[in-house]
Amino acid sequence: MSYVDGFLIPVPKENRAAYKKMAETAAEVFKEYGALQVVECWGDDLPEGDEGVSFRNAARGKLSDSVVFSWVMWPSKDARDEANEKIMDDPRMQPSEDMPFDGAKLVYGGFQVLVEK
Repeated sequence: MSYVDGFLIPVPKENRAAYKKMAETAAEVFKEYGALQVVECWGDDLPEGDEGVSFRNAARGKLSDSVVFSWVMWPSKDARDEANEKIMDDPRMQPSEDMPFDGAKLVYGGFQVLVEK
């Protein structure tokens, strides 16, 4: 059964191009290590709600941020776990001082697929 890593990241709107460049590199790395699909989505229609009920609030973002909603599809959790060890050692994935977002605000988790069509 497929396995999905999901991410929610507040990114300052002015860092869109830098984030896209970083995400393209990361997608190449994930695919090299076995990911089936990598999707990065830039928030375009982010309604504001009460505290805790909007994407921006969930990501602890500011009004000057957009929110990236992304996921990586893996063949299985075992394949993901094996790949993650290699990904963390890959020099292309090492954090840099010019990261386009605050890594402390990155929300992520692994998910078992319930329905896939």
